[in-house]
Amino acid sequence: MNRKFLITGAIFGLLAVIIGAFGAHGLKPLLDEAARISFETGAKYQMYHALLFLLIGSFKLEPFRFQKPVFFLLLFGVICFSGSIYLLATNNLTTIDFSGIALVTPLGGTLLIAAWTFLLLEFIKIKRK
Repeated sequence: MNRKFLITGAIFGLLAVIIGAFGAHGLKPLLDEAARISFETGAKYQMYHALLFLLIGSFKLEPFRFQKPVFFLLLFGVICFSGSIYLLATNNLTTIDFSGIALVTPLGGTLLIAAWTFLLLEFIKIKRK
């Protein structure tokens, strides 16, 4: 087991539940439907990747070649992707204009895609028994 992946997965999962519940209940009367759906998308993707962290951390794998890059790509990918979505969806609720960070969302998505690509390459290298 890889403790770093497990702890990060648990933190992201915990935060996804808290943020998702806050969006569904606390922000519901304040956000229009499009913003609420966008906010939910951020929470879903955060939870998906929290589960991926937990899954990777649960395997009794020897350290694989791309372990460190996958960890950091997932970490920063979730922060950039979901974090920017949360800020953009709630943009009208603050005095701060977050519209300038709109390009951070696709950057985060690209980091997540890169992490999945590294995982795929690692899985392809696993020898068949």
